[in-house]
Formats: sequence, C-alpha cells, structure tokens
Amino acid sequence: METYNRTSDDFILIGLFSPSRIGLFLFMFIVLIFLMALFGNLSMILLIFLDTHLHTPMYFLLSQLSFIDLNYISTIVPKMASNFLFGNKSISFIGCGIQSFFFLTLAVAEALLLTSMAYDRYVAICFPLHYPIRISKRVCVLMITGSWIMGALNSCAHTTYALHIPYCRSRAINHFFCDVPAMLTLACIDTWVYEYTVFVSTTLFLVLPFIVIACSYGHVLFAVYRMNSAEGKKKAYSTCSTHLTVVTFYYAPFVYTYLRPRSLRSPTEDKALAVFYTILTPMLNPLIYS
Repeated sequence: METYNRTSDDFILIGLFSPSRIGLFLFMFIVLIFLMALFGNLSMILLIFLDTHLHTPMYFLLSQLSFIDLNYISTIVPKMASNFLFGNKSISFIGCGIQSFFFLTLAVAEALLLTSMAYDRYVAICFPLHYPIRISKRVCVLMITGSWIMGALNSCAHTTYALHIPYCRSRAINHFFCDVPAMLTLACIDTWVYEYTVFVSTTLFLVLPFIVIACSYGHVLFAVYRMNSAEGKKKAYSTCSTHLTVVTFYYAPFVYTYLRPRSLRSPTEDKALAVFYTILTPMLNPLIYS
C-alpha cells in the first residue's frame, strides 16, 4: 500500500482497487452497477408516481426505498470513481464529514424502512381485514419520517464524534469512503468508548430490525403454509425467499463488519463487505422488489 503522510487537514481515501488492468476492469464493473442502480431506482420512482393504481402503502414504501438507494449509492460511487480516474485521492475534512453523515443517515433509514416493509407484508397477509387500519397513509408517513429522523440523529452523534477527535497519524483512510470506524484507526486517543456506542447502535438499528424482519416473514410463511392454493404457496415462497435474500445481503455484512472488535477487523475484508451494502444492494433492490 502506498504511504501517505499528513501534509494538510485533508484525508486520503486509499480506494477499493489499485490502478492496474484488473483495477480498471473492476472499476468499469462498479460503474456499470452504479448506472443500473440509477436506472432501476429512478424507473421505480417514476413508475409508482405516474401509475395511480400503485398509489398504495406498499408501493409508497417501495418508492421511498428506491429514493434512499438512489442517494445511498450516489453518496459513495461518484467520489470513488473520481478518485480512481483522476488519481486525486484526497477529500477535505468537511467533505469527509458530510459523506459520513449522509452514508450513516441513509444506511439506518434503509434498515428501518426495510423493517417497515416487512411489517406491511406481515399485516397484509396475516391480518388482511385489519390492513386498511393498521397500514394507512398516515402510518406510512410516520414510519418513513421516523426512519429518516432516527437515521439523522444516529448519524449526527457518530459524525460529530469523528470530527472532534484529534488525528495525529497518517491521514490515509484505508477504505473507499469515509467510514467512521476506519477513520478512528488514525486517532491519537483511545476510542474504546466510541466502539461501545457502535456496538449499541448496530444492535439497535441493524440486529433488532433484522430479527423483526425474520419474525415477520416467519409468520407470513406460516400463514402461507396453511393456504389451500398450491400456486399461491409457490408464489409466496418465491417472493419471501427473494426478499429475505436481499435483506440478508444488506444486514449480514453490515452487522459482521460493525460488531467485530477492532483487533479482529481487516481493512481489505471491510472494503469487500462494504461493497455488498453500499453498491450491490441498491442495484438489487429494484430488481427484486419490483
């Protein structure tokens, strides 16, 4: 790995791959995924907006997921692509804080929104007669607003801490975006208290929502199992399995990365896992949920 010394307040993003033939191939692959994610999520939002038949709570939540994914991948990939193309890997101190804030806000908002979508399907299948009351437009707005507010509050806490601690080592962040735990490896002080807050945040906003989603789909599958229609069972099993696959793709790498103690973490492994929840998931969501 190249050595970067501290010459200014700017950070240096090492990146995902080196400037080589293989790196160029991987870069083009990432850009293709980015374009597919943009097209898929924009199409989803536009379709739901234009078709009045899709103005239902389920599709309203789905349009919000596409909106989050659109912003999520746009927070990470353009800067990474610019660094690779122009060779300028620096990012300003404030710019790093802004990227970190939006990344954390969108990450938590998506995790909570996926939980809301699982609850929506649970009520629709297990309590169809109660659906109009339990999942009204007002309830949808509250769930979406709550997801954004909780994401922003959590992000403010983590980003503020990261921007106020002293950095006395190299300013080279061994990642392809400003991930706060990766930034803290450059800190002058012991950050064990912050690592504990990361554990608490990960448990609250990732582990618990994943458990809720798994329980929701468990109830859905049990309800489907008692259905008489073989075709209905097959369709429901197929839908639930694909949804759970995407949810696992998002939550599992996130949880595995953030719950491990620093001594067991590897920058290379962290970057590889981050590709799943920052790049692949925003591309897969519109394909699966559509």
